[in-house]
Amino acid sequence: MQPCSIVLIPGDGIGPEVTTATQRILAAAGTNIEWIPHQAGLAALAAGDDVMPTSTLEAIAQHGLALKGPCTTPVGKGFSSVNVQLRKRLNLYAAVRPVRSLPGVHTRYENVDLVIIRENTEGLYSGVENEVTPGVVMSMKVASESSCTRIARWAFRYATHRQRRKITVLHKANIMKLTDGLFIRCAQDIHNKEYPNIDYQELIIDAGCMRLVQDPSKFDMLLLENLYGDVVSDLCAGLIGGLGVVPGANIGDEHAVFEAVHGSAPDIAGKNIANPLALLMSAVMMLNYIADQRGDADAGAIATRIRTAYDQALADQCKTGDLGGDLGTDAFATAVIERLPA
Repeated sequence: MQPCSIVLIPGDGIGPEVTTATQRILAAAGTNIEWIPHQAGLAALAAGDDVMPTSTLEAIAQHGLALKGPCTTPVGKGFSSVNVQLRKRLNLYAAVRPVRSLPGVHTRYENVDLVIIRENTEGLYSGVENEVTPGVVMSMKVASESSCTRIARWAFRYATHRQRRKITVLHKANIMKLTDGLFIRCAQDIHNKEYPNIDYQELIIDAGCMRLVQDPSKFDMLLLENLYGDVVSDLCAGLIGGLGVVPGANIGDEHAVFEAVHGSAPDIAGKNIANPLALLMSAVMMLNYIADQRGDADAGAIATRIRTAYDQALADQCKTGDLGGDLGTDAFATAVIERLPA
């Protein structure tokens, strides 16, 4: 693998533990990574900095890549989400979350293989809120033709590159005729003019969610605006065992941040029981991104080796407590390392 500099944001709570475990596995697999440590979230506040330090943003802008552990976001008060700030300030407009069934992780569904693509910068998450009058507040949903077209084109390009067969857009354009109406019109336009070879479907989101839990095998890729994408991606994670087994990426034209999408779980921090798999899977996504963007075939080969190793570990019932096993964070990392193909 070619030398690569990557910003490392350990995060809060269990973040440093799962980050260290992931680094161990990446090193054992033969990566050639120089880690550039930076902070965000509560860890940055504790160090006397802003929750989203300018130095962290500048480092990601310089190196182009970051691997990020979970950061705490207060509910209903306090500072704004670190993730939202990262996405908006670095223009990471495409959130990508692959969801697939894993060996040894048994749920009521089998052979789930989905990719959720979420527009990452607009919608209700634009954060345009105000108090109209005492006791009455308003939140504005923002949609622009340029951003809706951009995410649609990105999704169809991803489907072509990854040889996916179908994109389903989930929307509420029957009610929000302007915002969601714009979103589906842009997706239709990209499909008809640029990617007619990819099957295309639209579903009203409530009906789509019902069909997802009835039979997720009927879906391949999902394309959604920001808030819907946030909710539905967690719903889909529940189909295969939860957020502890799902990776995530936030990708723009120039930068990409790969992250564990679960919370910081401060109640179990420091106990060596957290599952590092979600961050490890995100790191595998990162290696595949490096292979695609930089033409580094070795990075892709290492990604495949790591994926093979954690699949085998799970099949061998090497699991942390959240998946019904008895391994700690470090022990699970060791189990994966022991199963790395030669």
